[in-house]
Amino acid sequence: MKLGVVTDSVSDLPADLIQQHGIEVIPTILIIEGRQYADGEGISRDDFYARLPGMKIFPTTAAPSIGDFSARYQKLFDAGCEHVLSIHAAAKLTAICDIAQQAAQDFGERVSVVDSGLVSLGQGFQVLAAAEAAEAGENLEAALRVVGDVRRRVRVAAALDTMDFLRRSGRVPGVITRLGGVLSIKPIVELIDGQIKPLAAARTTSQANQRVTAYLESGMPLERLAILHTGAQDRARKFLDELMERSRRELPRDILMVNVTTVIGAHVGPNGLGVAAVSAK
Repeated sequence: MKLGVVTDSVSDLPADLIQQHGIEVIPTILIIEGRQYADGEGISRDDFYARLPGMKIFPTTAAPSIGDFSARYQKLFDAGCEHVLSIHAAAKLTAICDIAQQAAQDFGERVSVVDSGLVSLGQGFQVLAAAEAAEAGENLEAALRVVGDVRRRVRVAAALDTMDFLRRSGRVPGVITRLGGVLSIKPIVELIDGQIKPLAAARTTSQANQRVTAYLESGMPLERLAILHTGAQDRARKFLDELMERSRRELPRDILMVNVTTVIGAHVGPNGLGVAAVSAK
C-alpha cells in the first residue's frame, strides 16, 4: 500500500525534512490586527517575535479550511497514494483535527486522521515516523503502530518567559497563570495529551533552563531531540551547549534547533525555551 502523509504547520518540521520525506504540510492561519497570514508567508518568524512584545493587539490564530485539507488529500491520491495518514495538532487545543475529519469524510475510508495529542516537534516526530514507515513500504496498520509507539515515548515541555499570552488564550489551568502573574516567576510546563500541566517554577532564566535539563535527563537516553524557542536563539544555543557538555553520550547525533511557528508563538509569547524529545526506552 502506498501511503501519503499530511500534517499541519503546527508540527514545526523543518523544510528540508518535509521535502526529503514528501510530507504535505497545510499552513495554519496567523491573524495580526485583522490581517490573515498563511503560516510561513508574509511575515518571518524572526520578524514576528521581534514585533510581538510591542503589539498593542494580541495576535490570534485560525485553523485551515476543509477545502485546504481536501485539496491535499486529492493531490496525494492523484499521485498514486492508496491511503492518506493525516496527523495533526492536539484536538484539545485546536479545531484542526476536527476539520481534517470533516474533509476526510469525502474520501470514504481512504483517509485516517490521527490526533497527535501534542504540538511542535512532539507532533512532528510522529509525522516523521509515519513518513519513514511509508517510505519503508509499511502498510497502514504498521504505520499506525509506529506512530503510536513514538507518541508513547515523546515528551514536550517549555519554560515560558511570560504568562500573558497563555493567560489570554484560556488554554491553561488558572493556577498556572495566577502563579506566574502574582510571583513574577517563570513557569515550566509540560504538554500531555493536549493538556498543559505545571512541572516547576523558577525565578530566573538560568534556573528555568536547569529545570528543563533535569526534565530531559529523566528520559535519557534520547532517540530524537528538538530544542525549541520563540525568538530566543541565543538562549536555545546556550542551553544546547550546556546540555551537550553534560549528556553528550545520551543524546541523538542530529538535534534540531527550531524557532517555533508563529501560530504557537502567538499563544505562548516570546523568549521561551522548549524541548521535544523521544526517549529510546
